[in-house]
Amino acid sequence: MPLGRTSSVALLGLTGALVDVEADISSNLPAFVLIGLPDAALNEAKDRVRAAATNSGCGLPNRKITVNLSPAALPKHGSGFDLAIALATLAAAGIVGVESVGNVVHLGELGLDGRLRPIPGILPAVLAAARGGAATVMVPTGNAEEASLVPGVRVVGVASLRDAAIWHGGEFEPVVVEPILASAATLDPVEQLDVSDIVGNEDAIEAMVIAAAGGHHMFLLGPPGAGKTMLAARLPGLLPDLDAAAALEVSCIRSLSGLPVGATLVTRPPLEAPHHTATAASLVGGGSGVIRPGAAARASHGVLFLDELGDGKHTS
Repeated sequence: MPLGRTSSVALLGLTGALVDVEADISSNLPAFVLIGLPDAALNEAKDRVRAAATNSGCGLPNRKITVNLSPAALPKHGSGFDLAIALATLAAAGIVGVESVGNVVHLGELGLDGRLRPIPGILPAVLAAARGGAATVMVPTGNAEEASLVPGVRVVGVASLRDAAIWHGGEFEPVVVEPILASAATLDPVEQLDVSDIVGNEDAIEAMVIAAAGGHHMFLLGPPGAGKTMLAARLPGLLPDLDAAAALEVSCIRSLSGLPVGATLVTRPPLEAPHHTATAASLVGGGSGVIRPGAAARASHGVLFLDELGDGKHTS
């Protein structure tokens, strides 16, 4: 049998790298071996892929299947490699076209019924694929709208593994399945708060205008009820729309945080106002496996408002 090969993307924060997914089928005792430094969630893809393929009507051969994720030294996290592993294995089995599968980057998590589940961070992943020279990316239907925000890449949205196999030349009868969509939450409308709503506080307004024009930090000091939060909430309204590069970065951070992005890039500067009891990890972000942005990262190109930071209630 031929060697099945395709590509996926490994994310480390906002930075992504293309990963070669190779599948080999030998005549040894039946087994499914996944190598190439996968984490626990990715290592469980063996069971998800086999069950999804069986329930999609395109079962895998009952032989030893070895899947390699290269480069092996690059850490790989999460379930977004499921679709690539499944199609590389189907290509090795001769069920789908080897050349077709090899020319497409595949991203998506498989359910046991064969449907594709949306994954967080699809925007930076597709962006990394585009920068790596990929021309076509296959993603779950629930991620297709967000993935289409990356220019210069053909995005193919599929609802199930069976649909993906048919697209790659598999001889199966199409079966209509209900796609799994992204979170029902929609992008919060940007409330256009304006400093013209404020009566008085002329000195504070002038300071805000100067800070917005020069990109300066601000320190607001006053008794409770003086209007500090009201002023800070209107500071983003003084900032101009984000340029293309900044809008793409802000949208990528939002996608990596698991928040909905919508059909267009975020063009208004974000506002983050964490509670004064927020931990350092929630402010800075990070993680032992998948890196998640903190409030400071989500406020990139916008405003980070730290309320009651200097009143002794906040510990560092």
